[in-house]
Amino acid sequence: MRKQIIIGNWKMNGSLLSIKSLCELLNQVARAHQHADMAVCVPHVYLPYVAENIKGIGLGVQNISQYDNGAYTGEVSVSMLKDFNGEYVIVGHSERRALFAETNQDVALKAKKVTEAGLSAIVCVGETLSERTSGTLREVLKHQLQIVLDKLTLNQLRKTIIAYEPVWAIGTGLAATASQVQEVHAYLRSIVTNFHVELAQDIKIIYGGSLKPSNANELLSLADVDGGLIGGASLSAKDFGEIVKQAKPTKYSIN
Repeated sequence: MRKQIIIGNWKMNGSLLSIKSLCELLNQVARAHQHADMAVCVPHVYLPYVAENIKGIGLGVQNISQYDNGAYTGEVSVSMLKDFNGEYVIVGHSERRALFAETNQDVALKAKKVTEAGLSAIVCVGETLSERTSGTLREVLKHQLQIVLDKLTLNQLRKTIIAYEPVWAIGTGLAATASQVQEVHAYLRSIVTNFHVELAQDIKIIYGGSLKPSNANELLSLADVDGGLIGGASLSAKDFGEIVKQAKPTKYSIN
């Protein structure tokens, strides 16, 4: 069975004042809506504060080092995250790939490091507009996902969430249509099915890409959508709460 999860990605936003209010309101959302899981992935510097001020909400960060420790100035390790009870790490977000030149190999190594530590890796995959229009969508997505399947053990993959984020729909106000989302999610699940049938039945595939209150009900109702990775709307407890409210009950495994 697959219980939907709604994950907020705060990106590089927030202040102690704004986060204090946001945490208080998110706690209210968590108490009111327990039919879906919730998590927030916050800037590293706010991890200790958020860890102490949220209840019933999973906590994570937006990036992690593929190294354990050492002379890697500016990096943060998985063990540091665990010190503050972090549970989730976003790896391979399109902004990391585009702005910081992270490769499919980098993403797989980070996902492996996260899941080796018993944490959950939220592995982002997605295509640019040119890749979609040129007909290479499936090839791009398969390359992004297959290397993760190949490098992680089955137990590590059970700690993995796949997040489909069409690059052209992130922060643009555009969203893929319901049929486009379902088609891609079904395709991603088919890739996992070819690798391991039972894993494909259980793995969560969530959608990110301008998912907001106005389209949440439609997108979260799709058969292969197991939740959402929310960007801008996660900075508003009202909007985030409305999305959580529209999450669906547990979905049963595919046949």
